[in-house]
Amino acid sequence: MPKYLIQASYTTEGVKGLLKDKGSGRRAAVEAAAKSVGGSIDCIYFAFGSDDAILIADLPDNATAASLALTVAATGAVHTRTTPLLTVEDVDRAVGIKMKYKAPGK
Repeated sequence: MPKYLIQASYTTEGVKGLLKDKGSGRRAAVEAAAKSVGGSIDCIYFAFGSDDAILIADLPDNATAASLALTVAATGAVHTRTTPLLTVEDVDRAVGIKMKYKAPGK
């Protein structure tokens, strides 16, 4: 199953929710959301700086990852960035694909 890096930062409203639910409550909510769309959460870390939480999620496909991101964003409590992660084998396959490409201005 494809893996995704999800970086999240809470709005003021989101921080209030975190204080109320605690980290374990947020973890349970995120795990339940991933499970509801056929995915799972590999790990969740809380942080400080530009990101408040960092997750690695297993999700069925890009559309499912987008749906999760849109649903979370619609709450107004969290801003997320979702990055599809490639395995070494994915990169090897990509490197093996030959194509014709003309660089801009060349």
